[in-house]
Amino acid sequence: MALSHTGHGDGVPDVFDPRVYADGLPHDAYRWLRDRHPVAWQDEHEVLGWPAGPGFWAVTRHRDVLRVLKDARTFSSRLGATQIRDPAPADLPFVRRMMLNQDPPEHGRLRRLVSHAFTPRRVERFTAAVRRRARELLTAAADAARSGDGTCDVVAAVTDEFALLNLADLLGVPAADRGLLLGWTRRVIGYQDPEEAGPPEHGPDGRPADPRSPAMLGDMFGFARDLAAFKRRHPGDDVMTVLASDGDLETAELEMSFFLLTIAGNDTVRSAAPGGLLALARHPDAYGLLRRGDVGAAACVEELLRWHPPVLSFRRTAACDTYLAGRRIRAGEKVVVFHGSANYDERAFTAPHRLDLSRTPNPHVSFGNGPHVCLGAHFARLQLRVFYEEVRNLLPSLSLAGQPQRLVSNFINGVKSLPLSFAAPASPAPPAPLA
Repeated sequence: MALSHTGHGDGVPDVFDPRVYADGLPHDAYRWLRDRHPVAWQDEHEVLGWPAGPGFWAVTRHRDVLRVLKDARTFSSRLGATQIRDPAPADLPFVRRMMLNQDPPEHGRLRRLVSHAFTPRRVERFTAAVRRRARELLTAAADAARSGDGTCDVVAAVTDEFALLNLADLLGVPAADRGLLLGWTRRVIGYQDPEEAGPPEHGPDGRPADPRSPAMLGDMFGFARDLAAFKRRHPGDDVMTVLASDGDLETAELEMSFFLLTIAGNDTVRSAAPGGLLALARHPDAYGLLRRGDVGAAACVEELLRWHPPVLSFRRTAACDTYLAGRRIRAGEKVVVFHGSANYDERAFTAPHRLDLSRTPNPHVSFGNGPHVCLGAHFARLQLRVFYEEVRNLLPSLSLAGQPQRLVSNFINGVKSLPLSFAAPASPAPPAPLA
């Protein structure tokens, strides 16, 4: 028998409120939902000045998350886009220009065009530069910490710069303009966090303006057009040169591709790297295994991505009436998958709350699945593997020097501040095979 909507009056925990995630993944709530209501109705209440919405179905079991992500015919990215909150109806044609908000077959065409710029060869070419950057940033942070009180906020000193500069190199953004990428990322990703985004700009209706709306992205799109024009005159071995020279890519599609690569390409690593360091600092035995070479960095990356997924949720819209885990879902209703819950589902992972850097298999969904699996996953994995190799080589130990500060967001699992103790002198790790 199909079950009807269940509201919070039935004891269903709230996993919508962005403030919930300021304390980390809500594991108790996730477990309750997986065990009792794996597809549970969530009220979409007004919060932090953002208006209420119609509500949505929260999908928390690994198996059901995979079904939603793989079945684009039933669970559409195009109908209402991929964020929990509905875009303004007038903005829907605009947001549908981004391949993230398209369904097959249209999605496949644009993904193929953009993937031409994201070849493994081009990504691998950045390995040496990524390694040098990780080493320089970590060394400078350790030196600065030792000359001070022995502590360092690795987000401000290392991981923000690491993610930003790697992305800028890949895109071909001039050095003088690279700070723009971080500013745009913070504005778009951190809009739910008053400390990150600052006071929101308001529209004519008095409500906060959606940072993903056309009115709020004019400066980024203008930059993308100017950069594309520059690359046509001065081509390089970078992603924007490839996109700018592709005659099949319309100007609006180029703008949205730049938006997607800038935001997703930056914030994936920007969130995952400090999240991984936090996990290793809280599990010194696991870090010892990595440092001694008892586990490889590639396997370590996968487990740390499972442990700290950069993306918390993605939304789909039911294209037709359907059933999921016994729930009747009507056409037009929102369906939201929760990656952090799926990654800790006891039905898919043995002892999911044990950090096991050699875990195999490790079918986490941190990069999604199905037709929208992360296009830049290979580049993100490369950066994270090299980063943890250099951390292992340079930092004999990792220990917290204060409480981490997390992003207020129900979308990105961000870490705003991570104070670590760098009191011990940096020294090379024992020889270890690179994974």
